[in-house]
Amino acid sequence: MTIQRTSAEENHSKTPKMKGRKSINPKSGRWLWFWVGMSGIAMVSAMAGALLAVSLTSTPLQQADLSPQEEAVFDSDAIAGGGLRFSELTRPVNLLVMGMSVLPPDVQNPPEETKNLRYLPQVNSFDGLSDVMLLVKFDPQTKKIVMLSIPRDTRTEIEGHGMRKINAANVEGGPALTAKTISNLLGGVGIDRYIRINVLGVAKLIDALGGVTVYVPKDMKYQDDSQHLYINLKAGKQHLNGEQALQLLRFRHDELGDIGRIQRQQMVIRALTDQSLNPATLAQLPKILNVVKEHIDTNLTVEELVALLGFGVRTNRSNMEMLMLPGRFSEKGEYDASYWLPSKDGIAKLMAKQFGLESNAENTEPQASDPSSVRVAIQDSTGSDRAALRPLIRALERAGYRNVYIAKPWTEPLEVTHIVAQQGDGSSAESIRDLLGIGEVRVESTGSLNSDVSIQVGKDWLQHQMPLNDSTQSY
Repeated sequence: MTIQRTSAEENHSKTPKMKGRKSINPKSGRWLWFWVGMSGIAMVSAMAGALLAVSLTSTPLQQADLSPQEEAVFDSDAIAGGGLRFSELTRPVNLLVMGMSVLPPDVQNPPEETKNLRYLPQVNSFDGLSDVMLLVKFDPQTKKIVMLSIPRDTRTEIEGHGMRKINAANVEGGPALTAKTISNLLGGVGIDRYIRINVLGVAKLIDALGGVTVYVPKDMKYQDDSQHLYINLKAGKQHLNGEQALQLLRFRHDELGDIGRIQRQQMVIRALTDQSLNPATLAQLPKILNVVKEHIDTNLTVEELVALLGFGVRTNRSNMEMLMLPGRFSEKGEYDASYWLPSKDGIAKLMAKQFGLESNAENTEPQASDPSSVRVAIQDSTGSDRAALRPLIRALERAGYRNVYIAKPWTEPLEVTHIVAQQGDGSSAESIRDLLGIGEVRVESTGSLNSDVSIQVGKDWLQHQMPLNDSTQSY
């Protein structure tokens, strides 16, 4: 304290003598503060790394014991810089994220305390079925983050085990076989790292982040005494703690089943990202990891984890895209079980556009220049009758959009219209926004399942409707 005060007093006493000097350049002063700031950032990053290293000495991040052959499935090249650049992402990274829901029958030696219960409790293990699977691409070149959700019921080939639901790959061969299976499904895309988190850790993680404010799309009530799973949520915008958020994430008892659950997962991910992915959270990372580290298994190093999170903090939210594996539900009687059947052409187009893979599929380029090929769904969130949507439909038809339909209303009241690129075609969504002059584009899979673009109509449409209606009277 004394040294700081003395320095301040000395600087103050020198100030009058410096006023008349012509050699002082204001620009050089700005550069000085710039480099001081950069040095401060470097020191904070170094301190964060040191704190992380200390906080994780008792429990390593990687809990799985992979063989050399299994380790070889993942790219071992460095993804972060060295020295003061250790928190900087140096190349595109594909990260496989798995959420694990494990019951006592899923593991060979379940904990003793689970054996005499009359229900099946969740077990803190990574040996069961993959309840959630995401392939996340962090790309410092495009400054984008792309998340691809893979339905757990996807029917695909698991090497050595035949055609199965993809969530069984973890049971048969852990993260390595899951990564290999997903890579094969997606046309050979490379997978650099993986992270598995047990469902018991998800609630703790959300609590450590302070909960999440999200719109629950409808009343959700479900009871499964055999697993002590009780879901009871009311519709509406609310702040959920970890346990409540887990109820929203796990609910799948509606007409869309696991696909509806993926849409809700994307809603929660976006809300958590908006609320929690910031420098303040990064500073709290050691504390957060200490809370959840026993529920995490990953081959990421501490430095790599800091680099990925640092990139996430710096990424503009408009550059975060959330997609879903193209496909369809199996029909009744088509197979002996219910599956999500992947679309080979759809996957090839998506991987070419979003992950840079070469594709032999026809028409891999986005069809924004051909409106007649774009399926447009309209989901009203304003509570208006269909008459209020007619000018919107007419405007789209005049612009050449022939495949326009009204889908189920969007339950969350929106101030600003969302123009959702359901299949990842942001170009077509941008074209529709430019045509209408309202709304914000979102590349995510929360819209109407069969659409290319879903227009979730907000209150800004009501304000814009009159001049648009006037302009279409002659049609």
